[in-house]
Amino acid sequence: MTTTQDFVSSRVTPATAEILISSDSHIIEPLDLWTSRLPAKFKDTAPYYPEMRNVSMDKPGGHDPNERLKEMLTDGVSAEVLYPTLGLRTFALEDPALQEATFRAYNDWIAEYCQVSPNRLVGVPMISMFNMDVAVKELERCAKAGLKGAIIWQSPHPDLPFDSTHYDPFWKAAQELDMPVSIHILTGFNYSVDLLGRTGLDVYRSSVNQKLIEAADTLFYIVFSGVLERFPKLKIVVVENEIGWIPFVVSQWDKYYQRPNSRKRAPLTLTMLPSEYINRQVFATFFNDPPGGYMLGYWGEDNCMWSNDYPHPNSTWPHSREVIARDLSHLTPEAKAKIVRGTVTNLYGLKIPEIS
Repeated sequence: MTTTQDFVSSRVTPATAEILISSDSHIIEPLDLWTSRLPAKFKDTAPYYPEMRNVSMDKPGGHDPNERLKEMLTDGVSAEVLYPTLGLRTFALEDPALQEATFRAYNDWIAEYCQVSPNRLVGVPMISMFNMDVAVKELERCAKAGLKGAIIWQSPHPDLPFDSTHYDPFWKAAQELDMPVSIHILTGFNYSVDLLGRTGLDVYRSSVNQKLIEAADTLFYIVFSGVLERFPKLKIVVVENEIGWIPFVVSQWDKYYQRPNSRKRAPLTLTMLPSEYINRQVFATFFNDPPGGYMLGYWGEDNCMWSNDYPHPNSTWPHSREVIARDLSHLTPEAKAKIVRGTVTNLYGLKIPEIS
């Protein structure tokens, strides 16, 4: 099997290039993943999403890990953190038992997929948030299986807002297991539920404005409700929402947090500025965000992580190195190294060799 060092030396020379690790890439699940793997009692309700298969992202590596290693070679990428594709839609399932079974089946499959090259294929399991006892047990099971972190819904069920203490057992377990918790676009009870049914200008508005608002609201509730105060070692990863908006929004949070009238009208349990929690515990991925790239000189070199979003239509594959040169060449070598490999390596405890 090709090693990471073999991969690097065959693609680039040590004098001119650096190792790249994508913090957000995707697999493409087999269409029959759930119809073939779920218990018989879910036969009539097992998720099946043929309409979500896009020919532009139907590359062999989506479902074949050996082919994926070849496709990574083409892009000059040494390792990828892997998220679902069809599975993103299952975060909107309203039957807790069905969702839990669906997630277990996916987690088993992605663990098998990553076993081909565990240091280069880094699987993130899906965790259902309806029942905290089930969630914690599944998180523990996935950690033992070698999976990294967890992906939960970005937009929770209306009955389970993030500012409730419902999630505290899960936050506690994720903190103790050192499993970073990802909130990814297109998950939960948000604009993605009717994504394919939108028409007219709403196609554009929802994909930009509404998506951004939902990501900002989720992060707001996690910070302002005291989750990061109560769980100071918990790590949150904002995935595929890009990064250019974060420093502006967070600076505004600080501004209004410090206003005496705001604190009087709505007392908070925070002991630090919102930005201090963000800087300490929140990470964000990006892949095609030129303004965000230039903002990195001001904020984010310790929090932001490059990704290629392979194999989705917006992916930078197979031109990731060109995009990085375009968006990050103004950074110092030290800052750039953090963004394209250092932070993600530390966050997930990866073992990736440096170029020598």
